[in-house]
Amino acid sequence: MSTEKEEVKTEEAEVRTEEVKTEPKKEKKPKKESKKEAEIKETAEKLIAEEKEKYMRLCAEYDNFRKRSQKERESLYADIKADTLLKFLPVYDNLERALKQETADEAYRKGVEMIMTQFNTTMEKLGVTEIEAAGQKFDPTIHNAVMHVEDESFGENEVAEVFQKGFKLNDKIIRFAMVKVAN
Repeated sequence: MSTEKEEVKTEEAEVRTEEVKTEPKKEKKPKKESKKEAEIKETAEKLIAEEKEKYMRLCAEYDNFRKRSQKERESLYADIKADTLLKFLPVYDNLERALKQETADEAYRKGVEMIMTQFNTTMEKLGVTEIEAAGQKFDPTIHNAVMHVEDESFGENEVAEVFQKGFKLNDKIIRFAMVKVAN
């Protein structure tokens, strides 16, 4: 008998487990967040947003620093080149004076002319150009007026005479043209 009772009990247990298995499961409702959890979540989101903002600003600052450094390197090269060329301009002035002097020795004169031609060619290759001044209208951004003369043969603010030639490297002035201005 006891075996029969045990069999009945096991059958009932199996039926019950089947009933449990076949019953549709009830969906679990999400728990409502407590006030404290909501505050923590909101605070965390604010901190993340602040850190993201700091990160973006840092990236922008670094990018600006990199661009500024590149420009400084490029301008440093141009400044050094201009300073070096400025130191050679007195040699140019002396060669020009030598060519203006009368000499009986034509070979000497021909040698100075060849040096001057070579010097001009080298300056052109480096990007140095002469500032046109004679007969031009006076421009204080490229001319340095050291004298003023009243002469009706020249126009208003016209360069009458050039005492020392001016030069520029690309768009940068190396030396201003020293001039006499009329009227």
